[in-house]
Amino acid sequence: MTRPIRILELRCVRGTGGGPEKTILLGTARTDSHRFAITVCYLRDARDPIFSIDSKAASLPIDYTEIVEKHSFDPSIWRKLRTIVRERGIDIVHAHDYKTNLLAGLVARVEPVVAMSTVHGWTGHSFRERWGYYPLDKRVLSFFSKLIAVSSDVRNELIRHGAPPERVVTVLNGIDHTAFHRERSRQQSVRSGLGLAPTDFVIGAVGRAEPQKRFDILLEAFAKLQPRHPQMRLLIVGDGSQRETLEQQARQLGLSSTCRFTGHRNDVVELHHAFDLFVQSSDYEGTPNAVLEAMALETPIVATDAGGTSEIARNGVEARIVPCGDSDALTRAIDAVIEHPDQTALRTAAARRRIETELSFETRMRAVEAIYLELFNRHQDAKAVSPVAARS
Repeated sequence: MTRPIRILELRCVRGTGGGPEKTILLGTARTDSHRFAITVCYLRDARDPIFSIDSKAASLPIDYTEIVEKHSFDPSIWRKLRTIVRERGIDIVHAHDYKTNLLAGLVARVEPVVAMSTVHGWTGHSFRERWGYYPLDKRVLSFFSKLIAVSSDVRNELIRHGAPPERVVTVLNGIDHTAFHRERSRQQSVRSGLGLAPTDFVIGAVGRAEPQKRFDILLEAFAKLQPRHPQMRLLIVGDGSQRETLEQQARQLGLSSTCRFTGHRNDVVELHHAFDLFVQSSDYEGTPNAVLEAMALETPIVATDAGGTSEIARNGVEARIVPCGDSDALTRAIDAVIEHPDQTALRTAAARRRIETELSFETRMRAVEAIYLELFNRHQDAKAVSPVAARS
């Protein structure tokens, strides 16, 4: 190649974002810039007072830009997007959500670019999402040249809705194991800073306080275990629409003194040094970054079999995996972690080893870079044959 492949990472999100932001921003920072010139572009709603992706991007060596929209259906973003594509000579538009999937698909029909998407899943529960946006998204994605599914469940869903199987590849999320490492010497100071006693057994849960995370199930399991393990404490890290409801549930279950809601925190790595166990109670996930972080930080894991969870943390090998929505199974699994520390330690060590090898950020980025190269070469061949075909 005489020049780098020019890629536009396109994403729309409100507030602080989530796991995909770590994948996009950190992945771009780790890509070989001599081979891949990546521009990260976020659609930013002018009405969003807590948008913070720009500050995260500023701390990384990446090319970051924004398209500001006055509202969710601002037509001016179309012209702005085409300007970025043309001025930067973009080859591949890599979308990450239903809005940017639609935009990428449309721009590939009018500009000499190819559209691809990393499909993180469909986790929203609003009426418009479930009955409007998501069905349309799956239909739009079925026409894309390449789709990266973050789990086998997502891949199967795409194929069910018309995506050709040969165009859909599963690439599990990865993590930078050098940036996520447990330092045993810090554990006591972190716990003290949170007002936790040395004898407390601390369960941590990290995620948005939204229905699909099922923190209500976790609270039920925790309440069942409290009489048997009075030293247990629960920290739920994250904010969202369900926070007040969950706090009320905790009070009704008599957990006010043993359960704490921290709200959104930017120091999750620090908090893991206080955790004796990480619990995911979700009904739905793509490939959960929170589980990857727990694996890297050597925090024992109990998790529901949601999305790609059991693909990254295998039951009995790196974690204890239980069915979704089953508080009794969750209760038993947490109890087993406490009662069998030797087995727990073996799983925790296995999780760290897997993060350093199969689920490293380097492994994931090499897989994505191979897809970029494949698409670019195919697109160049198509353009050589027919400029019209190159746009299809």
